[in-house]
Amino acid sequence: MPPSNGLILAVPERWDEACFAVPTIRALSKSGILHAIICREEQELFWSTTSSLPRFLYSSKTSPANLANQIGNNWETSLSWDSQIPATAFLKAKIPKRLGPADSSLAKLFTNPLQILEKSSEHRTRRYINTALSLDIQVNQPEYFTPAPIGIQASPNSVLLSPESDFGPSHEWPLDRWQELAEALLDQGKIITIAGGLGGNRAHGKILANRLGNDAEFFHAAPLAATISTLAAHQIVIAADASLPHLAAHAGSTCVTLFGPNDPSWKRPLGKHHVVLKKHVECAPCLSPKCLMDLRCQTELEVSKVLSSIPKSF
Repeated sequence: MPPSNGLILAVPERWDEACFAVPTIRALSKSGILHAIICREEQELFWSTTSSLPRFLYSSKTSPANLANQIGNNWETSLSWDSQIPATAFLKAKIPKRLGPADSSLAKLFTNPLQILEKSSEHRTRRYINTALSLDIQVNQPEYFTPAPIGIQASPNSVLLSPESDFGPSHEWPLDRWQELAEALLDQGKIITIAGGLGGNRAHGKILANRLGNDAEFFHAAPLAATISTLAAHQIVIAADASLPHLAAHAGSTCVTLFGPNDPSWKRPLGKHHVVLKKHVECAPCLSPKCLMDLRCQTELEVSKVLSSIPKSF
């Protein structure tokens, strides 16, 4: 049984936010105050690469009452950032001290709403770091920000291209540009894998792989948690702004992420060695999943700029 003064934490549900929370969860775990996490079923493999803490799982079909029964009622403190089912389960489990951001839609479920100060220009990881600081936990050790120890060596000259985005079609570079990029990389002797399965019925990854024929392998990147080992096996991941590059950074790959309507200053993959590309246009960042204009933030990004951005050591 967990100690009566233990903290149980519901991790973020979105993949990008989960990756941004990793340094803070490592710090909370090392401090000794965190004793278990709650995550979606499809995230269990991801969190197993991050923490050895006990994990309670839930799905969209799990009732808060059922989850409350699973976790028990002897926890002293809970923390939730954005997860409705766990936050409600914490209430039903009668955890006496329930923490979460005061600006959250879940604030009414918290006994101790936290004033987590964020600047609009700050990276989203600051939201989680500031939560730890409010608990007097420092997140200032380099090892908190390192990739997960997957234990897989990347293959030389390996490139994974991921043209699809689960954030919406406005986050995707034109398919013809991806083909031109892939052909240029093949001419350089690179080994190409195409990821697909993230864009719903758009299937750009499969279309691109078919165009390249035997010159590239196709990789079905769903469910995302199962992609971690494949991502770790590639030196470079060139991807549309999506959940996948965040998992690739977590797995230890070097990422080149093509941004459109999103803002890389607060949503780029964690790590200073990664590259983000964005064509400045007057209507961005609009953050919209579907462009209401002419998709100029994508169509004005040239293949030559992507090629020149790839790290020279590769």
